[in-house]
Amino acid sequence: MTDIAPDFARCFSTPAGARVLEYLRTITIERTLGVNASDNELRWAEAQRAFLRQILSLVARGKGDKS
Repeated sequence: MTDIAPDFARCFSTPAGARVLEYLRTITIERTLGVNASDNELRWAEAQRAFLRQILSLVARGKGDKS
């Protein structure tokens, strides 16, 4: 399989792609759950955050970011 990271970088490097990533960040990483959140809600939120972190990692790698 070829490296998909450059495709992620191209896809999300446009102004529209940046807006999409920012929106996804606000509804996942920046979202907080209340103290009464269930175990299932916490697991679901963490899965969404992990998925977005994977996308962000691929974008960074596709741009040549070594961090």
